[in-house]
Amino acid sequence: MKAVHVVSGRGVPLKRSDVDTDQIIPAEWLKHIERTGFEKGLFSTWRDDRNFVLNDERYVGASILVAGPAFGVGSSREHAVWAILQSGFNAVIAPSFSDIFANNCTKNGLIPVVLPEAVVHQIWDAIEADPATEITIDVERRSVEVPSAGIVAPFAMDDQTQHRFLNGLDDVGITLTHAADITAFESSRPAWLT
Repeated sequence: MKAVHVVSGRGVPLKRSDVDTDQIIPAEWLKHIERTGFEKGLFSTWRDDRNFVLNDERYVGASILVAGPAFGVGSSREHAVWAILQSGFNAVIAPSFSDIFANNCTKNGLIPVVLPEAVVHQIWDAIEADPATEITIDVERRSVEVPSAGIVAPFAMDDQTQHRFLNGLDDVGITLTHAADITAFESSRPAWLT
């Protein structure tokens, strides 16, 4: 996982609520044995609709998904997070997330940002009016800024999750920060236990 201090980019207004993980990445994509290529399945059922927002050329290259409440509900599949990341998104802003989905985000490097629904609507309005609108998510300051719309909004992130992002630590990386303690413990164990 790479360290993340600040994410800046354009947003996509995904004006839908209760988006479940099967809508994010349909079940047929779960048969892959590798952890790559999931971007092709991101919202693949919805992409059949020409009017789906991710088919709108104005939002090509956007790196922040701005969604409605209850984003990522449903199953615990990490594939949903992988598909979003592999599609070039670094963060998802929404009024609420499924706990499991948010946890999967933090363990894989996708920033889940919870903002009040009214602020999400303001961001939608700003990026629909001008798709070039820049959004900045500052993990260190725990704030979201949309300067062109005059939006500055704090978001909650616990200290451990913030530390994880600022230092680029996945679960293995966190474990490795205790390598000296693990080595000391292992060297003190009786030989018959090894």
